[in-house]
Amino acid sequence: MAYRNGNYIAFDGLGELDPTKSDFKYYSTIQAWASGKGLDFKYVNSHDKTYAVRNSSLRPTLETRIRERLAASKNVVVILSDRTRRSGSMLSYEIEKAVDRYELPLICAYTNYFKVTAPEELSHRWPEALEQRINNGTAKAIHIPFKKNALLDAIGQFTVHGHTLTNGLNFYTLDAHREFGCLE
Repeated sequence: MAYRNGNYIAFDGLGELDPTKSDFKYYSTIQAWASGKGLDFKYVNSHDKTYAVRNSSLRPTLETRIRERLAASKNVVVILSDRTRRSGSMLSYEIEKAVDRYELPLICAYTNYFKVTAPEELSHRWPEALEQRINNGTAKAIHIPFKKNALLDAIGQFTVHGHTLTNGLNFYTLDAHREFGCLE
């Protein structure tokens, strides 16, 4: 098995072939943070560790690549927007495999929020696969706003090699949100 040093980024493609019309834009934001000059944002992109896939790839090919990438990952960032579907997307498959097979910690990053201190209040954004695993206690997750400093801290701390999350409803304190620059 490959050494688990990657950060797997999961999002709902919303069934769109045009990435600008899907949550792919948030994945692109993370890539921009990581490539920006003068920014101290580093992560190992699990998607770069295997052969690329195309939107036209067959589902079995996609699933094989997802499993390969998850096997080399130390955590999974799950991007949750107001458009994330409850079911019917590859995101559900990614969450199922990340939790059930690879026992990866989840970093649930919510777009358009400056603080996340009551994750259960945002459950309307959870795919059913995430909700089931939070409710049955198999998901180990921290819930954060989709903000650079919060994400950087979470991907550095919550890994298969790092701090252990005890349940599916962990979150940062208000003081931590302030330190990350999310709150005034």
